[in-house]
Amino acid sequence: MTVKVIVGTQWGDEGKGKITDILAEKMELVIRYQGGNNAGHTVVVGNETFKLHLIPSGILYNNCTCIIGNGVVLDPEVFFQEIETLAKQNVIITPKQLNVSCNAHIILPFHKQLDSKQEAKRYEEKIGTTGKGIGPTYADKTARRGIRVQDLLSPKNFKKKLEKQQWEQHLPNITKADIENIYNHYLKLGKKLKPFICDTSLTINEAINEGKNILLEGAQGTMLDIDHGSYPYVTSSNPTSGGACIGAGIGPNKISGVIGVTKAYVTRVGEGPFPTEQENQIGKHLQERGAEFGTTTGRIRRCGWLDLVILRYAIRINGITEICLTKLDVLDHMETIQVCTGYKTQDGIINEFPQDLETFTNCSPIYESLPGWKTDISTLTSYQDLPKNAKAYIQYIEKKVGVEITMVSVGSKRRQTIHLLRV
Repeated sequence: MTVKVIVGTQWGDEGKGKITDILAEKMELVIRYQGGNNAGHTVVVGNETFKLHLIPSGILYNNCTCIIGNGVVLDPEVFFQEIETLAKQNVIITPKQLNVSCNAHIILPFHKQLDSKQEAKRYEEKIGTTGKGIGPTYADKTARRGIRVQDLLSPKNFKKKLEKQQWEQHLPNITKADIENIYNHYLKLGKKLKPFICDTSLTINEAINEGKNILLEGAQGTMLDIDHGSYPYVTSSNPTSGGACIGAGIGPNKISGVIGVTKAYVTRVGEGPFPTEQENQIGKHLQERGAEFGTTTGRIRRCGWLDLVILRYAIRINGITEICLTKLDVLDHMETIQVCTGYKTQDGIINEFPQDLETFTNCSPIYESLPGWKTDISTLTSYQDLPKNAKAYIQYIEKKVGVEITMVSVGSKRRQTIHLLRV
C-alpha cells in the first residue's frame, strides 16, 4: 500500500497533471485535496489533449476512483461542464468513478461577481488571481458562513444560509429575485450532484485500511501556498503536502511519500517577486519552446532559470521524498544553462528562502553555469540515452538539493517520459 502526495515545488504549472496521469495507472484512488477550477492540468494521450480544471487527473483510467475532497471549493456548473466536455472526448464519467465530498464548499455566482467587482479588479491586477470566485469562497469558509455541498440537498438549510449571506450589502445590484433564482437553480444542481456526493474522508480511510494505492493531487504550487508561499502573492488554500491531510481527511501518518514536481526552469503567472526571471530573449525562448500560456487563464507565464533556493525550501516545507523533473526538453537548444544557488541581499548572501517579502523582492540571484546539450531529447525513453550534459544537469540538481529525481519528462505526451532506472 502506498499513499503518496504530489505537489508543485514552484509557482504552479510544473506539469503535475501529466505526472499524476502517469502515476494514476497504478493507483486505485486519485484525490484532489484543495483549490478549485483555478487549476489547469493538461494531459496528452496520443493525439488527444485533455484539459482538467476540477476533476482529478486520474479520471482517464478505468481502474481509478477519483475524489474531490473536502478541501476543494466546487463550482457545480463547471463540474458538469467538465463532465460534458470529457464525454465529447469519449471519457464517460459516472458516480462510480467520481465522488465529491459532502463537506466541500460551493462557489456561487455571487462569489465570482465579488471577484470581478472594481475593488477586486484592482486587487486582481496586483495579485494575479484567476477571477473564478475561489478567494471569496474560501473567505466565506473561514468566516464560518460558507455553503457546503451537503447544503444543496437541504432546501431549508440552503435557503437559510443563502439569506444569511446578505449579498445585497456586498453587491448593491443584487435583488431578492436574483437570490431566489440562484436558490432554485442550485437546488436543481444539488439534485443532479447527489449521486456523486458522499463522506469522502470515510471512503479514503477505508481504502487505506484495505491496502489500496492512493495518490493525492495538489493544484498550484508551494510558492503559492497561503501560509508558506510568497505572501500576499499567493492562492487562498494550502497546495503543500500538509494541506493534503486536511483537504482529504486523513492523518499524516498515512502518507508514505511526497512527490515534488519541478520544472527544469521556473515560471509564474501574475504579479510578485521572481528573482530568476528573464525579461529578455532567453525568457522569450523558454516561453515559446515551453508553450508557457496558462491552461485556465491563457495568460503568458513569466519565465526564468531554475531556482534551487525555492526548490530546497519546497523540499523542506513538504517533506519531499522524490522529484519528477519536467520540461527538460525545453532546454535542448541552450548553449549554457544557468542555475540559481543563492541570493545576494543588502545584508549579505543567503542560501535559504527569506520570509521577509521586501528582502525577497530586492534580492539578486547567484548563478552557476552548466553546459547545455544542444540535442533534441524529446524522443528518448531511456536515461542511458540522454546526452552527457543532460545527465549532468539532472545529477547536479540532485546533489544540490539532496533528493533523488525518479522521473524526467521530455514532452507533453505520456510516452515522452523517462523513468530513471540508473545502472
